[in-house]
Amino acid sequence: MNDTLASAPLQAACPGMPVGLAEVSRQRLTTLRNIIAAWRERTRFRWELKRMSKDNPHLIDDIGLTRRQVEAEIAKLPFWQR
Repeated sequence: MNDTLASAPLQAACPGMPVGLAEVSRQRLTTLRNIIAAWRERTRFRWELKRMSKDNPHLIDDIGLTRRQVEAEIAKLPFWQR
């Protein structure tokens, strides 16, 4: 019964699509959403690390990173954001 109720919105959105294919599509969208969220989190971390290295460089030692590690991580930002 739960499977029928869970697949109802998918069938409404894509009426001609088989339930199995709709489920695969939903899983792929969920995976894509998770990947994008991870990218955003990494970018946020790199921005914070960059700001911390400029404003409070002594905190870099506190989190256990070397200056080279910080520079390598900041270099992973896209060139237009550095």
